[in-house]
Amino acid sequence: MKYNTAQVAKLQPDYLGFIFYDNSSRNFKGIIPDISKEIKKVGVFVDNGNILDMAQKILNYKLDMVQLHGSESPKYCQALKIMDIGVGDNHLYKSHKFQIIKVFSIKDEFDFSQLQPYEEYVDYFLFDTKGKLPGGNGYTFNWDVLKDYPLTKPYFLSGGIGLGELQKIKEFIKHPTSKYCYAIDVNSKFEIEPGLKSINELEKFIYELQH
Repeated sequence: MKYNTAQVAKLQPDYLGFIFYDNSSRNFKGIIPDISKEIKKVGVFVDNGNILDMAQKILNYKLDMVQLHGSESPKYCQALKIMDIGVGDNHLYKSHKFQIIKVFSIKDEFDFSQLQPYEEYVDYFLFDTKGKLPGGNGYTFNWDVLKDYPLTKPYFLSGGIGLGELQKIKEFIKHPTSKYCYAIDVNSKFEIEPGLKSINELEKFIYELQH
């Protein structure tokens, strides 16, 4: 697996994601290079039943955020939220602050009431496109659904966002619907191959989005 994390980091994104999911073609098993402390490292997990294994990865990679991309329950998020993570003589707990992002997938409609039980335990929601895979499906969902977003919890917009969606994103950002949109998440549309990003395309995307 090839990664060009250091090159992507030079573009100064706010976040960099690292996928820790064995069934993903982007599963990360490398060493994260030294990057700016201004860039938050996000670990992506899918239904990892071993919460201590996740805790160890959070520590080993010094993750700032955990993105839960499966069917994790509110109780699971609560357990993760209250956990003090660390390494001791006979335990795995000490202070290490991190934030939690809970992912929900959307197609043409969505029942936002299912978010309420999670609201207390997560820092952000992330909305992506419902597909065969948990992420990386390469196409967008109907963003009009977000007009009915009933909460004030900030969210990430994801799902098949690439250069072709630039104008659509600019229009979305100007619309009241985007009031609680905190960040734009991109991935597969900028890949040369799984895990390897096109620096030129990312650079163009960032420039065009800012101008």
